[in-house]
Order: sequence, then C-alpha cells, then structure tokens
Amino acid sequence: MATTKAKKSQVLEKVRDYLQESKNLVFTEYRGMNVEQVTTLRTTLRKAGVKYKIVKNTLIKKLAKEMGMQDLDKHLKGPVGVVFLGKDVAAGAKTVLEFAKKNELFVIKAGYVEGKSLGIESLKALASLPPREVMLAILLGTLQAPIKGFMTVARGNTQKLVYALNALKDKKAKAA
Repeated sequence: MATTKAKKSQVLEKVRDYLQESKNLVFTEYRGMNVEQVTTLRTTLRKAGVKYKIVKNTLIKKLAKEMGMQDLDKHLKGPVGVVFLGKDVAAGAKTVLEFAKKNELFVIKAGYVEGKSLGIESLKALASLPPREVMLAILLGTLQAPIKGFMTVARGNTQKLVYALNALKDKKAKAA
C-alpha cells in the first residue's frame, strides 16, 4: 500500500510539472490502440516537442482545480490521454491532428489552450497556423516596413538633392 501511494505521488508530481510547463492541452481517447501504436504516437509527439501522458481522470481533475484550470470536467470521461502541447502550440496541435488522421483509433476529444476549452474545429484552425518562427518573421517584417519605407523616401530625396546640386555645379562650370 505504501509503494502504491509513493507511485501515485510520483505520477502526480510528474503531471504537475507537465502542467506547469504547458497549460495547453489536447484530450484524446486511445481506446483500442495497442502498445506499438501508443509507442509510435509518443515517439512522433516527442519529435515535435510534445508530451503524451495517460492519466487517471480524477488526477487530472484534481491538478486542474489546483492550478485554476476551468471547464475540464466535460472532457474527462472514459479513458483519456493528455497531450501537453509545449511552447509551439500550433505545431503540437498539427502533429496530434496528423497522427489522428492516420490512426482511426486515436480520437481527439477537445483542447484546452490559453485558459479556454476548444473544440476539434478550433484545434484544426490552430493547427493551420504557420510555425512560431514564421509568425515572428511576419511580425518583424510588418514592424520594419514603415521604417524601411521612410528610409527609402528619405534616401530618394537626398539623392534628388545631390543630383540637383551636381547639375547646378555643371551649369556654373559651363558658364565660367
């Protein structure tokens, strides 16, 4: 009995760490999948920087309540596997959805991103976003555009002034 409590305590701490790292989750059902398929799933998700854990519903409910995560109870029915999406939520969601397309036994129930429950359609929309690096590059380009435009206009006016002064110099040189 003491070893069972110790094991439960270890699992609780591990899941708590996962939740502190990423409060962005996808709830899945893995019913009917064999060990080989679950291992393939874990390997695929690990490559994308995502963690997958099969956790008892009561444990997840307890931790979610403890961490202030709302509206999770409706997703925690039956055997549930939890995908911890990590930092790049869009890439993680995309990996999960791609795996679900290839494996019909792996069913996505719902998601929980940035404190809000998401349905499957919202997860698909999230997965369609470009990767984080691309989004940052787009943002940087958008922020640079006005400055770049100003510099181009300023450089053009300066060049026109230089051309005008050179023309004036040439005109005075011809007159002298």
